[in-house]
Amino acid sequence: MLRNPMRRGWRELEERVAGVEDRLSRVEAAIEELTRAVKAHEERLARLESAVEELTKAVKAHEERLARLESAVEELTRAIKAHEERLAKLEERMTNVEDRLSRIEAAIEELTKIVKAHEERLAKVEDRLTRLETVVEKLANAVSVHSMRLDSFDRRLMALGARWGVESEEAFRNAMKGIVEGILGVARVSKWVYFDKDGVVYGYPSQVDVDVAIKDSTHILVEVKSSVSRGDVSEFSRVGRLYEMVTGIKPRLVMVTPFIDDRGLEAARTLGIEVYTDV
Repeated sequence: MLRNPMRRGWRELEERVAGVEDRLSRVEAAIEELTRAVKAHEERLARLESAVEELTKAVKAHEERLARLESAVEELTRAIKAHEERLAKLEERMTNVEDRLSRIEAAIEELTKIVKAHEERLAKVEDRLTRLETVVEKLANAVSVHSMRLDSFDRRLMALGARWGVESEEAFRNAMKGIVEGILGVARVSKWVYFDKDGVVYGYPSQVDVDVAIKDSTHILVEVKSSVSRGDVSEFSRVGRLYEMVTGIKPRLVMVTPFIDDRGLEAARTLGIEVYTDV
């Protein structure tokens, strides 16, 4: 009777042990499964940590890029500001240029008016020039007539010179007086007498006399001699200087003679004295 309960107890124990073992197997399987799950989670966590690390690096790279972008934006902002300042200066310069252009246009307009006025004056000058050409042509004709009168004078002068051997100096002067009046185109030739107290002409005080003809406003001193030397030319030049000192008028000096030597002619040219002669 006792064996059966023990057997039943043993079987129950065995069943319980078998149940515990089964439960232990299931727990071990669950632990193994949980271990695998933990390992999988750890691997996922490792991957997540790696991803987070990569993401951190990416974020850092993005932050660095963002910093560079912010720096570039700041630099661009400064450049834009500088360009805006340059643009403002350019606009100011453009305003100044437009103002200068307006002044230049006004100046051009004024110059155009001046040029037009000059053209009108030039037209008037050309008209006056045309009239002057007509006057010059008339003067040329008058000079031609004057030249013929000079030729006549030369012929008469030579004739008088040929007769000089039998006539006095004073007679020669009187004979020439009428010819001189004709050639100079004056009404008459008068005598100018002055006492040269300072000795301008001869170097000592003396009385000086010379023939004077006045044509319009020109005073002409005339010296008529049968022959003229270099000394006569110099003396006549000093008479002209004395006349200018006394009257304040620079005279035209004319010498009339049938004979003058080469040195006398050279002196006359140098001193600006006109010589009428047949030589």
